[in-house]
Amino acid sequence: MTTPSPADFAGQRITVAGLGVSGISAARALAGLGAHVTVVDGGDSEKQQAAARELEADGITVRLGDGATLPAGTDLVVTSPGWKPDGPLFAAAAAAGVDVVGDVEIAWRLRGPDSAAWLGVTGTNGKTTTVRMLASILAAEGLHTTAVGNIGTPIIDVVLGQGKDGERPYDVLAVELSSYQLHWAPSLRAHSAVVLNLAPDHLDWHGSMQAYAADKGRIYEGNTVACVYNAADKATEDLVREADVEEGCRAIGFTLGTPGPSQLGVVEGILVDRAFVENRQQQAQELAEVSDIAPGSGTPAPHNIANALAAAALARAFGVRPAAVRDGLRAFHPEAHRIQHIADREGVTYIDDSKATNTHAAEASLAAYEHIVWIAGGLAKGATFDELVQKSAARLRGVVLIGADRALIREALARHAPDVPVVDLDRTDTGAMSEAVREATRLAEPGDTVLLAPACASMDMFVNYNKRGEAFADAVGELTAPDH
Repeated sequence: MTTPSPADFAGQRITVAGLGVSGISAARALAGLGAHVTVVDGGDSEKQQAAARELEADGITVRLGDGATLPAGTDLVVTSPGWKPDGPLFAAAAAAGVDVVGDVEIAWRLRGPDSAAWLGVTGTNGKTTTVRMLASILAAEGLHTTAVGNIGTPIIDVVLGQGKDGERPYDVLAVELSSYQLHWAPSLRAHSAVVLNLAPDHLDWHGSMQAYAADKGRIYEGNTVACVYNAADKATEDLVREADVEEGCRAIGFTLGTPGPSQLGVVEGILVDRAFVENRQQQAQELAEVSDIAPGSGTPAPHNIANALAAAALARAFGVRPAAVRDGLRAFHPEAHRIQHIADREGVTYIDDSKATNTHAAEASLAAYEHIVWIAGGLAKGATFDELVQKSAARLRGVVLIGADRALIREALARHAPDVPVVDLDRTDTGAMSEAVREATRLAEPGDTVLLAPACASMDMFVNYNKRGEAFADAVGELTAPDH
C-alpha cells in the first residue's frame, strides 16, 4: 500500500464531523494542507457559533444545526471520536462510497518518513495515568517525547508540528487511544502497544462487549516490537493472539505477582523485567521499587502498580535503560481526582477518586484500602453493581449514596452487604457533596478511609468528574482543622 502524504489532501473535499477540540484541530490542519473543508455539527450553541466564526475566518465552511446530512461532493469524512458509528451522516457516507476515518487516522497518514515511533496505550481504565508514566520514563531516558491523543493534546497538531520553528523532532510519542479513536483508525500500526484491561464500558456506542473489545484490540494490529497484555485479564491476552502483527513482534505480559519469562512483575517490592533481558528463562532485571511509583503519596494502589509495569514494558520495548524506568516513575505525579490524597483528619484519610466513573475503576479503587466509607452514585450508564458490591463488601464500614441512579447501588448493597450502614441522600444538587462528606465522616472511625469512588458518571450533578472531585475536596476542607 502506498503511504499517504500531506500532498494527497490538497484539493480534496473533506467533511469534518464535530466542532470539538479534535474536530477543530483536524479542520485547521486539513485546510492548511489545501483541502476544502466543511465542518458539520448538530449543535448551535453560543460557544459553537463563536468557534464557527473563527474557522470561517480561516476559509473553512461550518454548518451548524445539521450533523446528519452529508455535504454534496464529499471525498472523505473525518469524524470526532464520540460520534456513534450508526449515525445518519455515516450511513449517508457509506451509501455514497465515502470513507469515514478519525483524527488519529489522519495523523497517522500525515507522518513523515522519519517520524517518531508511536507507543500506544488503551484499556477501560488507567490509560491517562499509564501514558503519562510512560512519557515520564521516556523523558528520563533523554528522549524527546510527549503524551498525546485522548489525553487532550490533538495528535494531528503534534504530528504536523514536528521539527517546525527549529524545535527538535520527537523521538517517540506516548499515545493514549480510546476505543472510539481506534474504531476510526484502520491504518494505525504502532511500534508497541498495551491493552491495560477490559470491562464493559461505552456499550451504548459500540453495540456489544464483543465489538468494544474488537475496537480495543485494533491497537495491536501491525505492531512491530511488542504487544503488552495484562496477565490477570485473559481478554487482553486473547486480543494479542487474534492480532495480525509484524514478524518478530513479541507478546509481553505484566503481573502483580512473580513474573514468568517474557513478563514484567513484582518480587518482594521490586518491579522486575524478565522480558527484555538476554536470558529471560533464568534472569530478571530490577527496574524500580514499588515505593518509586508516585513517591510521597503513600503505598500505591495495586492498579497503579499495574499501570507502572505496563508503562515500563512499553519503554523497555523501545530500548529504555532500567535506571530511566526508576527515574521516570519517581518523577511522575498523578493527576488530580485519581486516587488523590486530600487530607487526614482525626485519624481518617480522605481520598478523591472521582475519575472512577465506572464499576471496573471503582473496584480497583476500593481494593486499595482496608476499611472504607464509600461515597458513590451518579449516572450509571446502564451498569449493574452486584459484582462490585460482592467483591468489596468486606471492606465497607459504611456507604453514602448520591446522584440520580443511587438506587441501583442501594439495591445491590441490600442484596450483598445488608449489614453495612447506608445513608441515601435524596438530592442531586451540587451541595449534596458537602452533606455526603459530613455523613461519611460520621460513619468513619480512626484508621478508616473516606473514599469518593462513584462508579458512575457525574453529569447528573456536576459538569464533569473534575468538578465532582473539587466539590469533595472543598467539602473535606469545610471539616474541622487537620491533625497536627
